[in-house]
Formats: sequence, structure tokens, C-alpha cells
Amino acid sequence: MRDLGKVGVWLGPIALEPAAAERTAARELEELGYGSLWFGESPFNREAFAHAATLLGATERIVVATGIATIWARDGIAMANGANTLAEAFPGRFLLGIGVSHRAIAPMRNKVYARPLTDMRAYLDEMDAAQYRLPAPAEPAKVVIAALAPRMLALAAERTAGTHPYLVTPEHTRLARETVGAGKLVLPEQAVVLTEDADAARAAGRDHLALYLTLENYVSNWRRLGFEDADFDGGGSDRLVDALVAWGDEEAIAARVREHLDAGADHVAVQAVGSDSLGQLRRLAPTLTSL
Repeated sequence: MRDLGKVGVWLGPIALEPAAAERTAARELEELGYGSLWFGESPFNREAFAHAATLLGATERIVVATGIATIWARDGIAMANGANTLAEAFPGRFLLGIGVSHRAIAPMRNKVYARPLTDMRAYLDEMDAAQYRLPAPAEPAKVVIAALAPRMLALAAERTAGTHPYLVTPEHTRLARETVGAGKLVLPEQAVVLTEDADAARAAGRDHLALYLTLENYVSNWRRLGFEDADFDGGGSDRLVDALVAWGDEEAIAARVREHLDAGADHVAVQAVGSDSLGQLRRLAPTLTSL
């Protein structure tokens, strides 16, 4: 895989734009010097492999990563074959992040979310059993798991190249590194708002967190990190919002990224939330890409 550098982009709102606008943004982010482009998958947005191919075809060098492709959307053979297809067509430029998604999502795909760790282990077995008989990629795509809890992190270390934790603090990054050990990838996402207006930053942060406060995976992980019931009320306490959504000027946001790197992250995917995500990333690029 090509060198990711220290900082990439989690597309977030940009990935919800029309395809033409997203392709234009992807080319600009590549030219700005970011090392990766990440995007999510749900029943309500673009299919992961088609989405990745769109971004890869629009750019020349940058790594494109799924954050994540859900295991409920396709069987393990389809996941492995999709990764091989993109890795062969775009050498060194596709990274496959996979995950179990959420309890509320699985029934939308006629699946049952009951034993996520067991299901992920079985799914990795399916992927390993795939027999791709077309020209193989010179370098298979690296696979990482979107892991938050200790046992899923341990599985990521055991069976994949590492982990892509989402909506986490530098403390979680430290715990992830301790769990997966040296030689494995730790690739956290970090939400940011480029403003020194505390009220505006926290309002944007609460808008961003609103959905995730309804999802048990995230709330359980924040509890493990020391947050309490009061932190989840009213759209999230200032303490919670400030821990999960970095805000301030360019140097303040760079400082949060450095905290992740110092805690053991190999690469941080920055997601600009609030208004004008692309504009924020333009302004941040000189500072973040020089880390």
C-alpha cells in the first residue's frame, strides 16, 4: 500500500454530495497533500465498492479507504473479490475497512445482529476461503476492522492489518495500540470544526454526535473511556463534545491530531463537520499535511 502519510480525510459531508462534486473535491484533496480519503456505507448511501471505484478513478495517487464496508451488505467472498478487483486495478491505492455496523442496521438487510464478534470471525473465515481466479493484485488490499471494544481490537490484531476506530479520543488510540501491538495499523478518525467560537463549534459537534448518541456501540465505548450518563444528555455535555470533536484554529486541531499520533496512531483521518467541510480542509491542509 502506498504511504498514507500522517493525515488523511474522512469525507463525511463531502461524500453526500452529487458524484461530480465529490469527484472534484477528491481531486482537490489529493492535490492539497492529504494521504487518504475515507467514507462510510449505510443502507441509505452509496454502495462501498462502487463508491471506492468512483473516487479511485477520479484521482491518481491518493489511497481510498472504506470506513467501513459493512459485513451485512455482502458475503465474505463478495467482499474479498471486490477488494481484489480494486487492488488489481489501482495498485497500492485501496484499503478495505470492514465492520459489523450497528444493531439497528442489520435488520434493514434481513440480517440478525446477535454475536458481532463471532459473526466477524466467521466472516473473516469466508473472506479467507474466497478463490479469486482473475489476475491477482500485485499487492492484496490491506484489511482493517472498525474496532472499539477490547475483544474486537484483539481480533483485528489477530486476523487483519489493524483497526480503524471512529469517534474516539486519543486515550482510546493509546488503548488500541496497546491491544493490537506493534506492526499493526491504528487509523483513527477525528472530527474537527475549524472555528474559535466555542458556541458554534459545540453546536456543530452536537449536530454531528446526535445520531451516534443513539447507537449502543459508541455509547458503550465512551463509558469505557470514563464518560457517564450526564455526558449523554442534552445532545452531549461540553466535556463529551470537546473530547470527540476538536475545535479551534489550525494549531489547535493539529495539536489534537498530534495527540493521536503520540498515542500510537499511524495515520489520522480528519473529518471536517459543520458548514463548508471542504473549505475547512483547504485551510487546514498546510498545517496538517506537514505533520
